Amino acid sequence: MKLDNVSTGATMEFLLLGFSELLCLRVLLFLVFLTALLVTLAGNMMIFLAVVMEPSRPPMLFFLCQLSAIELCYTLVIVPKALLSLAVVEGSTISFLGCAAQMHLFVTLGGAECFLLAAMSYDRYVAICQPLRYMVVMSEGLCLRLALMCCLGAFAVSLGLTVAVFRLPFCRSHRIDHFFCDVPAVLHLACTQSYAPELSLLAACVLLVLLPFLLILVSYLCIAVALLHITSSVRRGKAFSTCISHLAVTLLHYGCATFIYIRPQSSYSPARDKVVSLVYTNITPLMYPLIYSLRNKEIRGILRKMLRKKKVAQVNWDTIRVVMCV
Repeated sequence: MKLDNVSTGATMEFLLLGFSELLCLRVLLFLVFLTALLVTLAGNMMIFLAVVMEPSRPPMLFFLCQLSAIELCYTLVIVPKALLSLAVVEGSTISFLGCAAQMHLFVTLGGAECFLLAAMSYDRYVAICQPLRYMVVMSEGLCLRLALMCCLGAFAVSLGLTVAVFRLPFCRSHRIDHFFCDVPAVLHLACTQSYAPELSLLAACVLLVLLPFLLILVSYLCIAVALLHITSSVRRGKAFSTCISHLAVTLLHYGCATFIYIRPQSSYSPARDKVVSLVYTNITPLMYPLIYSLRNKEIRGILRKMLRKKKVAQVNWDTIRVVMCV
C-alpha cells in the first residue's frame, strides 16, 4: 500500500470534524453540550462534596464518591473539546500527543468506572448475602485497596492500548470524523492490513469491559439466589431496591460501551458512533447523579442535611446583618 502523508511524530495534528455535517444544528448541539456539561458538573460535584463532608461514610457512599469524581474528570476530558469543535466551522485541531492523551484519559476513566461498578456489585453482594459481616468484610482498608486497584488497572490497560494505537502509521487523511479521539475513529485512519490494531482493542475490551461484567454477573447471580431464600416479599423487595440504582447505571454504561467497542472494525459507522458517543459522554454522566440522588436514601439524607445547614447559615447571616445595621 502506498503511504500518503505518513506521520506519527509529535508535530502531527488531527482535525476533529465533530458535527460539521450538521451545520443547521450547530447552535442547538452547542447548547445541548454546554447544558449537559454544566448540569453534570454541578450534580456530580454536589454528590462528591456531600459524601466528602459526611463524617461517617458507609462503603457504598465511598464508591459513589469515587464514581462522581470519575464522571467529573470524564466530562472535562471530552466535552470542552467537543464544544470547541462546534464553535469552529471547519472543526478543531488537536495535536498528536494531545489526541493520545485524550484517548488514554478517556479509556482510563471508562475502564476505572467498569472496575468500580464491579466493586460496587461486590458491596451489594456482601450487604445482602452476608449482612452480619458487612462492616467487617467491607472495611475502610478494603474499600481503599479496591478503589486504587480500579484506577491502576484501568491506567495500565489504557496505556497499553494507547501505545498500540498511536504506533500505527496514519496514511489516510488526518480528519477524525468524531468530536473526540475515540479508539475506533482513530483506528479507522490507520493504513495497515493486519488485525493487530483490532486485537489490541479486543484485549482491552476483554480486560476493561468483559471481565468486570462477568464479576458483576456473578455477584447478582449470588444475590438472586439469596433473595429466593427470603420468604418475606417485603424484605425481598427492600433488599432488591438497594440494587436498583447500581443496576441502572451498569446497564447504561455497559450498553453503550458494548455497542461501540465490542464489534469488528468493518462495521464502523461514523454517524452512528457519534450519536451513541453523544449519549454516553453527555447523557449518562448527567443521569448518574439523578439516579443516585433519587434512589439512594443515604444521599437524599446527606443532601437534606446540607440544605438545612445552608438555611441555618443564611438565617444566622441575616441576623448578623440586622444587628450590624441597628
